[in-house]
Amino acid sequence: MLIGMAQHTTASPALPEREAAPYIGYRPAALRVWRRENRGPAFIRHGRSVRYLVKDLDAFLERHRVVTTEAR
Repeated sequence: MLIGMAQHTTASPALPEREAAPYIGYRPAALRVWRRENRGPAFIRHGRSVRYLVKDLDAFLERHRVVTTEAR
């Protein structure tokens, strides 16, 4: 049972700030500023802990995707 729990934690789609930032190509400080300014990717806060769901990071990247006229 304990092994299953460890595997679940490792495969979790929620990333801490230090892993979420490089996932979208930014520094952790950018995520902190964005949270303070109420912008950037959606996040989960539990006490002082902040996590980012991979699907929310992907959605953030997609919202900022620019399609050129050539690519259409």
